[in-house]
Amino acid sequence: MDLEFNKNEDQLKQLCARLRAKADKTMLGGGSKKIEEQHQKGKLTARERIHYLVDKGSQFLEIGLFAGDGMYAEQGGCPSGGVITGMGFVKGRQCVIVANDATVKAGAWFPITAKKNLRAQEIAMENRLPIIYLVDSAGVFLPMQDEIFPDKEHFGRQFRNNAKMSSMGIIQIAAIMGSCVAGGAYLPIMSDEAMIVDKTGSIFLAGSYLVKAAVGEDIDNETLGGATTHCEISGVTDNKFPNDEACLDHIRNLFDKIGSSDKAGFDRIVAQPPKENPQEIFGLLPSDRVKPYDMFEIIKRIVDNSEFDEYKALYGKTLLCGFARVDGWAVGIVANQRKVVKTRKGEMQMGGVIYSDAADKAARFIMNCNQRKIPLVFLQDVSGFMVGSKAEHGGIIKDGAKMVNAMANSTVPKFTFIIGNSYGAGNYAMCGKAYDPRLIYAWPTAQIAVMSGNSAAKTILQIRVSAMKAQGKTISPEEESQILKEITDRYNEQLSPYYAAARLWVDGVIDPLETRNVISMGISAANHAAIERFNVGVIQT
Repeated sequence: MDLEFNKNEDQLKQLCARLRAKADKTMLGGGSKKIEEQHQKGKLTARERIHYLVDKGSQFLEIGLFAGDGMYAEQGGCPSGGVITGMGFVKGRQCVIVANDATVKAGAWFPITAKKNLRAQEIAMENRLPIIYLVDSAGVFLPMQDEIFPDKEHFGRQFRNNAKMSSMGIIQIAAIMGSCVAGGAYLPIMSDEAMIVDKTGSIFLAGSYLVKAAVGEDIDNETLGGATTHCEISGVTDNKFPNDEACLDHIRNLFDKIGSSDKAGFDRIVAQPPKENPQEIFGLLPSDRVKPYDMFEIIKRIVDNSEFDEYKALYGKTLLCGFARVDGWAVGIVANQRKVVKTRKGEMQMGGVIYSDAADKAARFIMNCNQRKIPLVFLQDVSGFMVGSKAEHGGIIKDGAKMVNAMANSTVPKFTFIIGNSYGAGNYAMCGKAYDPRLIYAWPTAQIAVMSGNSAAKTILQIRVSAMKAQGKTISPEEESQILKEITDRYNEQLSPYYAAARLWVDGVIDPLETRNVISMGISAANHAAIERFNVGVIQT
């Protein structure tokens, strides 16, 4: 057992070391040379601006660090989607921060940039959090304009969200700290207050070159749309500042005077660390993802005082449901049990698979949490729902639908962590991205797909070989083996948590030890917004 524990520990710690190295590289944005260019212009970088703005010693939860990872290779890449987003505290007030990274293609908007900005606005709207925009962007990346400009979830959606947030009473503060051109000019000006940094900040619908081409006027950018023009002549911006630091200080002063908001009323007491050592997670989680393990032991190393009050402990054992606290916050946990369990009838059930009784139990538990205003935490390591004649005759589809219905209609905030497998309908039932978790993060051990790489590759191979044979072609065992390898390699790349994070299927990839902080930050944010009454809709009994 000790040998197995050490093997698991080594494997997961290596994955976390790779995560940290990848994160450090990504945080450099466009690289050291581009960072130095920012400094030479008298500007802070996006990350430096956020670091200066947030309360010292407070947590900043980054959302979408790996957005764009491995994408847009022909355009030179787009680290973090060219924009930094996350939640932090300014003068003790929790808020969302969006900062364009001018070291990445001058802060231009790629398709993933738009998706990431909309995700940040979504978080602000769901949680009724103030949002701060630190604007420094060259606008839409023109070579890809057809993928970012006209559709519903494209560039223009952010201005619609500006207007919606204003009507909802959500505070929006903008600082123009670099370029702000064309349609992007509407974002800060549709905010409640807009400030600008002198000499480095500029805002206009068309720059000097386009003005010359369009109307024949000769004018420089500073005169056209600089700080003096907009603070003293047009009145477009509210105040100008000599440098980034002074501008950020003003934002902090504004936040110092914001009144408190209504709270959702989620229960919190003084936090207690887990009694069981969280570091042991590294040894408890098997390096071989098909091996069973006891999810209860993982939960005990995440929750306060390692206390977990299990719901229906003797029924539906392939799902663990129960109440606990995380950093003092009351939570309801729904987690896939990965060890093989025995039913009262003596039948053995596979770990990581959702059976009818487990789905029924989870549906009832989710309804209870909604009735009691307790946020939900989903811990995913799921292979899917049980299949076969016995499961079908037992009504697995109906019971699975009950669970999905209860989870989808849940009005308390939901937080999802993909620990291991996240396959097929199991991803949906355990509150995947399609079901509006307030936050969704993956551990480095996560895999997200319709099915496992091995199963998918063999299925695709069978289809391809059958098609070739139908065309009268023959295939040797060697050729079949090569095709299988190509399919497996491609599919495994898509299983990676970084592949998911690049496309914002998850908000990020985290060290398991960060899980408590993410839950606490998420519930703290959610507590700013009152929740609606739970109405489960139609569920067959």
